[in-house]
Amino acid sequence: MRLAVVGAHLAGQPLHHQLSDRAAVLVAVTRTAPAYRLWDLGTTPAKPGLVRDPDAGAAIVVEVWDLGGEAFAGFVDALATPMAIGHVELGDGSWVNGFLVEPYALTGATEITEYGGWAAYLAGRAVSQSAKV
Repeated sequence: MRLAVVGAHLAGQPLHHQLSDRAAVLVAVTRTAPAYRLWDLGTTPAKPGLVRDPDAGAAIVVEVWDLGGEAFAGFVDALATPMAIGHVELGDGSWVNGFLVEPYALTGATEITEYGGWAAYLAGRAVSQSAKV
């Protein structure tokens, strides 16, 4: 099973162990189709939320991981709300399972689509915070 991840499950991020513990294999680092918006949900650990919006979206960087069927089922079963697994369109027109967020979680969230991905947003935020010191 293929799974597109966009934030806290990316390699090097705090929840990545949930993939590595299940022997997930990185297939690609790519982008979604230009039809998604990305939000900082303001959670701990920090997580983004991906929402499909063909009218106002952009291409967002994702990692696509391959998991065995049993590992995928266990991963999805352990997923906490407001995160959800749905279908995500990649830039090449293919579709994979991927992280999305339930709409209620966007209340109070900060849109970060302009960064094009979670890692770029975190890097920009770190630069901004160090400039304030």
